[in-house]
Amino acid sequence: MRIPEVSIVMPTFNRLGWLRAAVDSVFAQTYREWELIMTDDGSDVPTRDYLRALAQSGGCRVRVILRDHCGNPPMVRNAALREAHGEYVAFLDSDDLWLPRKLERQLASLRARPGSEWSYCRAVLVDASAKPLEGRSLPYPAVRGGWIAESLLRGEAAVTQSSALARRAAIERAGGYPEDLPICGDYELFVRLAVQSEVDFVDEDLVLVRRHGEYYGSDAAALRDLYRLMGKIQRSGLAPQMAGVLRARRVKAAARLARAVVRERITRHGS
Repeated sequence: MRIPEVSIVMPTFNRLGWLRAAVDSVFAQTYREWELIMTDDGSDVPTRDYLRALAQSGGCRVRVILRDHCGNPPMVRNAALREAHGEYVAFLDSDDLWLPRKLERQLASLRARPGSEWSYCRAVLVDASAKPLEGRSLPYPAVRGGWIAESLLRGEAAVTQSSALARRAAIERAGGYPEDLPICGDYELFVRLAVQSEVDFVDEDLVLVRRHGEYYGSDAAALRDLYRLMGKIQRSGLAPQMAGVLRARRVKAAARLARAVVRERITRHGS
């Protein structure tokens, strides 16, 4: 059996209404040399029935990994990464959508830049029904491609998970997703990729990112992860020249976390 060039990693948990559209957007890709690896984190019966049927109808192109619920997205993604065979890995969250030329455009651009091992593109914010929100494209700062590790750590550059595509070997060298950061695991992975290699930025809207009310975690949980991530990178020596920036971002995250915890307590108790 021929090994597909791209392994697509898609984790899911109880999002059948959006999951079908995400899968359809994979099958609609103009680039066809892919395999889809779906890891289910203990979803309900209807979702698992859909996944089993998809695995049967998709043949060798679709593989489904059924797991007990852990509530740790990086762990779920790593389970799929361990099964990936492609030279490249692309990521798609189960509530997002790819436009048809997403893989085609990114692969062509990345191949034209032999010094880059990974890529990302523009994305459009949409609502739960996939209608573009005001502002449409996510705001991208002046720093987009090239060596962006420092810009990522400063918060001056951002990579949307469903837009990322990287050589599998580069992801393996980076250690995959850190499982001690349930919300910011993708952030750390992208920083580690950015330390290893320049990134290729495709200046086109090729991904639709949904905004809805069923997100994993909370503001407080995200800020807690961000606080831990800044400290973790500082201790690791990954970016010694950024020590002052990391300390400042950690202090700022701690202050925002304190405010978020207060807001959540007020919301929960009504006073």
